[in-house]
Amino acid sequence: MGILAWVIFGLIVGAIAKLIMPGDQNGGWVMTIILGIVGALVGGFVAGLLGIGDDGNPWDIGTIAISVIGAIIVLFIYGALTRRNR
Repeated sequence: MGILAWVIFGLIVGAIAKLIMPGDQNGGWVMTIILGIVGALVGGFVAGLLGIGDDGNPWDIGTIAISVIGAIIVLFIYGALTRRNR
């Protein structure tokens, strides 16, 4: 998948995760994209460990769901770290 597709995918996944887990994580849209991309990678890694969703289609609903779960985990960790530093 190209870099632009990763950015768009990260934005979508990060925005969905932010809607599910609102709060003040002190980040703008760039941080949302970065956390979405990292969350997609974390979700993909965990899914790979569990043997889930290895069909190669990133726009599959299962892949998006796993990526959103990963992004929520990353968003939670990021929020905990930024709260501690304030």
